[in-house]
Amino acid sequence: MHPNALIPELSVLDCRHSLQFYCEILGFSAVYQRPEEGFALLALGTAQLMIDQIGIGRTFGIDDEPLVYPFGRGINLQIEVAAVAPLLAALGAAGIALYLPLETQWYRRGTDEIGQSQFVVSDPDGYLLRFCERLGTRPIKSQF
Repeated sequence: MHPNALIPELSVLDCRHSLQFYCEILGFSAVYQRPEEGFALLALGTAQLMIDQIGIGRTFGIDDEPLVYPFGRGINLQIEVAAVAPLLAALGAAGIALYLPLETQWYRRGTDEIGQSQFVVSDPDGYLLRFCERLGTRPIKSQF
């Protein structure tokens, strides 16, 4: 049984290139792989995702519609980490630009707010990854 009930599967152009990005730069580990299918299940802490190379394994598409970069338009995947600083350093060392620079945001949840430091980076196929470090909660400053 996986620790998560929802594990996104991302269609990728080059499984090896995606594995390098996710594992060597971002620090994910490959839980298991099926190289003959261009498939891998990846984990970072309790966050998990799958990658599947287009044209080798199962490719989810819409009939004859071409897959156009960037993939995953309209969605970003939030991945909670203990600290964002090591990821920022690794991305900087690899010369990878951020899609959205580091910011601090407070999001309303009922009668309080949840704070997080976050940034967004695009993976090799254009999927947007939002890494966040929790800052805790605080009472709402003002009511609407």
